[in-house]
Amino acid sequence: MDLESQQSLPHSPFTHPIQCIVKLGGAAITCKNELEMINHHILREVSQQLRHAMISPSHKPPGMDWSKRHGESEICCNPDEFRDDSIFHCTPFIVVHGAGSFGHFQASKSGVHKGQLDKPIVKGGFVATRISVTTLNLEIVRALAREGIPSIGMSPFSCGWFTKEKHISSGDLSSVAKAIDSGFTPVLHGDAVFDEIQGCSILSGDVIISHLAAYSKPKYVVFLTDVYGVYDRPPTEPDAILLKEIGENLLQT
Repeated sequence: MDLESQQSLPHSPFTHPIQCIVKLGGAAITCKNELEMINHHILREVSQQLRHAMISPSHKPPGMDWSKRHGESEICCNPDEFRDDSIFHCTPFIVVHGAGSFGHFQASKSGVHKGQLDKPIVKGGFVATRISVTTLNLEIVRALAREGIPSIGMSPFSCGWFTKEKHISSGDLSSVAKAIDSGFTPVLHGDAVFDEIQGCSILSGDVIISHLAAYSKPKYVVFLTDVYGVYDRPPTEPDAILLKEIGENLLQT
């Protein structure tokens, strides 16, 4: 989204100021060389850090993951911890995460990013990609919920987002804004979506953040990655340069 289009945006649905949009890099929260493997240690640390940043007072509120965990026979739940006088303040954050070792294999093998939904392999890959990325989204929501963060997974596809030549053409944010107004923390992710020109496409987390930031006007946008920052090329290349500033010419994409 370029600066000119941002100046002519429709009315924003956000009625509460957003403190921060946090991007959890896929390479940081998953083991990128192992198919569909979460880096549980990093995810747990990130979830704890987000709790400290978002919730006041600093003590840990009751966990909200009331689901049966692997290897256990009962659901972990203690409703008595949720007293009417135990209300805590949760600073408005939006979390967006990448796919890492989830979704990329399915998308690349089927060519979902190239469109052509009439092909059986693309249609199958579209389904497989969404299963993979939503599986990761659920695990991140669970990790945040265990820290007492009232997180809600929100998929761009399910929210009715569309692309046109890989740029967002329709991205309804009313559900995201409603979740924040209701005291929840939306957790969005890169997703397979319908594309108006080529049938389908992959909507990246970075494009989602650009769209969210244009409407919600957050105070901060923070990227958590496994490298030191933004580079002028893939950081694995030997001549990659760490950028100290990002000018308007780089934002106009």
